[in-house]
Order: sequence, then C-alpha cells, then structure tokens
Amino acid sequence: MLQELSIRNFAIIDDLKISFSGGLTVLSGETGAGKSIIINAVNLLLGSRATAKLVRTGCDAAELEALFQIKGQPEIVRMMKENEYDPEEGLLIRRIISRTDRHRIYINGRLATIQLLNMITENLASISGQHAHQGLLKEDQQLAVIDQFGGLTDLREAVYRCFHEIVPLVQRLNDLKAKKLRQTEHIQLLEFQKKEIEAAGISPGEDSDLEQERTRLKNSEALFQAVHDCIETLYDSQGAVVEHLLQATKDLEKAALIDPALAMSAKRISGTAFEIEDIAEELRTYLKNIAVDESRLEGIEDRLNTLTKLKRKYGGTLDALFSRQETIEQELSSLTGLTGHIEDIEKKLSRLHGTLVELATTLSEKRKQNAKILAGRVENELAALKMPRTQFEVSFQTMPAEASANPYLIVERNAVHETGIDRVSFLIAPNVGEPLKDLSHIVSGGELSRIVLALKAILAQTEAVETIVFDEVDAGIGGSVAEVVGKKLSVLAGRHQIICITHLPQIAKFGDHHFSISKHVSDGRTKTLIQRLNSDERVKEIARMLGGEKITKATMVHAREMLDGG
Repeated sequence: MLQELSIRNFAIIDDLKISFSGGLTVLSGETGAGKSIIINAVNLLLGSRATAKLVRTGCDAAELEALFQIKGQPEIVRMMKENEYDPEEGLLIRRIISRTDRHRIYINGRLATIQLLNMITENLASISGQHAHQGLLKEDQQLAVIDQFGGLTDLREAVYRCFHEIVPLVQRLNDLKAKKLRQTEHIQLLEFQKKEIEAAGISPGEDSDLEQERTRLKNSEALFQAVHDCIETLYDSQGAVVEHLLQATKDLEKAALIDPALAMSAKRISGTAFEIEDIAEELRTYLKNIAVDESRLEGIEDRLNTLTKLKRKYGGTLDALFSRQETIEQELSSLTGLTGHIEDIEKKLSRLHGTLVELATTLSEKRKQNAKILAGRVENELAALKMPRTQFEVSFQTMPAEASANPYLIVERNAVHETGIDRVSFLIAPNVGEPLKDLSHIVSGGELSRIVLALKAILAQTEAVETIVFDEVDAGIGGSVAEVVGKKLSVLAGRHQIICITHLPQIAKFGDHHFSISKHVSDGRTKTLIQRLNSDERVKEIARMLGGEKITKATMVHAREMLDGG
C-alpha cells in the first residue's frame, strides 16, 4: 500500500507531499491543475523511463519519493530480502531526475538500477490510465488478461522458459549442420596442412642453427685465413708466441735458483705456453673441418627457403608453426566428433519439443476454458455498469507454421512463440442486434473505460497488487453511469487501496479520502498544491464539480445531499 508520496521540482509541481490510506482515495481538481502529473510521478517511481524534460523549469533536478507498506505482499518481501534490503523498514523508493540526464535511483537509501526497481515493483501497484486503456486494445495485453484471470501465469512462464531453451539450441544445431556441410572440404584442407608441416620434419630452433651455418660457409675463406694466421702467430712461425714463452720460462727458472720467489711466475708462464699449445691444436682441428662446400651451402639455402615459406604461411615463426600444428590436430579431433554433437543436440531438442508441445497445448486448452468464464463475468460486470445485454467473447486464432519454419518451433502445425500458440481478440457487441466486432473497432471512450473497470473488478480477485490507480476512469461517462462506476470503485476498495482521479462528483462522493489539487501563481511561477479535504471542504469541492466556478446555495445543498446519501 502506498503510504507517502513526495514530489519536488517536477513539471509544474514545486514541493508536494501526500499521505495515503487504505480504501478509496479521490483526487479532484480543475483541468490542468496537475492531477495527471502526480500519476506520472508514481509511474516513474514504479520504473518508467525518465527524461530531463520532466524537471521543473529553472531547477537542476526533480526528486520523487514514495513509501510503500509491503507486509501483505510476500513476493516483494522475498525479492527485497534476496537483494539484501530489510522489508521491515517498508519499501522506500527515491528517484532523482537530472537535467543532464544523469538520473539516479535509490531503494531504501541504497543506490539501485532500473532493472532492480522494475523487478521489485512489478506487482506493487497497477496504474490504469489512458495508456492502459489503449493497451487493452492490443492482442498481447488481452492474452495477458486471460492468463491472469485463469491463474495461468506459472504455466505461461514454463512455456516461455522452454521456448527460450529451444531457440539457442536450434541455432546451435543449424550452425553445426552448416559446418558439417563444409566439413569434408575443411578436413581435407586441415589434413593437407598437417601433412605439409609433418613432412618438413622441422626441429625447434632449426632456422637459427642453419642461418649460423650459412654465415660460416659464406665466409669460409676469410675464416680459414684468420685461423691459419693465428696458428702461425701462436705456434708455427719462427719467433712464435710459444717460443718466447718457453724461453721466458727457462730464464725465470734459472733466476728462481737465485730467488725462489720467481718460481711461481715461471710456473704460470709455462702453463700459459701449454694452454696456447692446446688452443693452437683446437684451431688446427677447426682448420681441417673448414671448407668451401658449395653443395652444402646450396642445401642450407633450400632448407631455409622451405622454412621461410612455412613460417610465412603458418604464423611467422617456428613457435607459431608448432602452435598451428597443435590447433590443426585439435580441429580434426573436434570435426570427427561433429556428428556426435549433432545427435546429442537433436536428442535434447526432441525432448524439449515434446515438453513444449505438452505445455503449449495445455496452456491453450486452459485459456479457452477460462476465456468462456471470463466472457460471462465481463458481461455481468458490464450489465452492472449500465451496459446491459452487451455480448462479449474471446476469439482464438493460431498462426499456421510456414514451410520453412523449424520443426522444433511448431506445435500441431502451428507456429509457437514465447507466449504459446494462441492469438486472441476481445470481441464486443454493446447493442442488441449488432454483430460482434473487435474491441478496437467498436467502443467509445465511455464504453472502453467501463470495460477496463469491469476487467479490473474481475482481476482484483486474483491480482497480486495491493494498490490500483485509476486515471480517466470517468472518460466519456456521466450521470447514473458515473454513480455505478463510483459504487464499483468503492467495492474494489474493500480489497485494494484504490486511488482515483476523477472530474465527476458522482464518483468522488464515494471516496473514503478526498484530496483537492489546484494550481496557483506565486512570485511569477505556477505551482501545484494538494489539500486533504475535511467534511465542509469536501462539500464545497463536490459543489464545484457540480456547478463549476460559481457555487450557489443550491449546488451546496445538492453536494451535501450527494455526500450524505453517497
């Protein structure tokens, strides 16, 4: 139940606070005073889309706030607990609408998303205004009415879940089948690539080793000359380094006989001479192996060309080539298992399709059963609302599946959607002797208002929401019809909190609580004000609604009689 509503800097509303109670609350006032703006504010607090255009001129932001009592609504309590809100505090919703379009939402003082707000408020309140009236003319809304009336929401949700489980699997199956059509050609390509890489017999780092060897072969003459000259200098030529070292060793050994301190130096020089002899021997070996081998150089160039082509084809490096080889093997493995994947998905789809057929067929049968009951109830309600002998029926159609439709999305040759196989139309004949016609083609504004009210009265017995707001429920009606509508609202208020905006005194007189909404000019700005009316003020407001701006003694008497007899 809505307890408090606060509106600041919203449209022409400067600062407005309203406390609501149970029963029937009536909001009245002159046209343009801001009654519908209040409904817009409630809509925003329930999750409607916000726009900066709603901010009062000259202000940076609008602030809307509503406090709901939710103790009698276990589903909302559950969702709040799941999202770590304390339902004992009630439900406090606050929206800040910024002129820069940087809007914010708070739930119980904590920043929240529009998705969370919509989820929590889904069954919090129902607003029946101009858009709701027009919405009733749409087939999807009519189908929703039947499902709500028949208590078929859970079954409809099961169809929705099953449908949306099938759709991605159908897409996956189509993708796999298309892949299988290309499979033979693709496998041949992969096997060719695998064979090409394996036939090359490449070893890790081979390209680097070959490039080094190629460099040596290309420079073999220079290397030979450099090594030969080094051997000559170190060992072979007259006056080579080794000869000088050996002579130095002998000289120091003689000197060491005089001074033993030189013995260690002589020993080290001797060791160096032996080490140079070893180096010279290594260089001789290197010299024996070095040669200008044109055939070997040609072979290396060919091998490097082969490696370069493969690297360019498979990633640019040998590491990338080896990685591609692993990928090819994995792809070949997965492709060989493609048939098995297709069979698995087809089995799952077959099972799900069986479930979908059962669910959609059951849902359709129950819809038809409940539609007949609903039609009778609507006719009774409309009779009570001064539309006697009105005929009301629900027409059912299905959409035949196209030849190209996927078989898993067909139920009994009919296309199935997330809401099932049914399409419905509400048909009505308000006048005796006239044929039934689609609701959108036949009704006047007054008739549509009463149909909406009739459906609300019927659905109130199953509707989860506690608060129902009526805007323009009096559109196109007056006189005795308005009184009947007022009585119906009063009856509804016994089970729900009803908030009704009305221009008609015949409806307003049934209110348990009455607020007057007016606009005034202050400091050059228009402001909307709201006032809870006491009994005397209420007589004056009913008199205004009866007679306009000029209130006479007669209209005052009439107004008091209406309220006393209400």
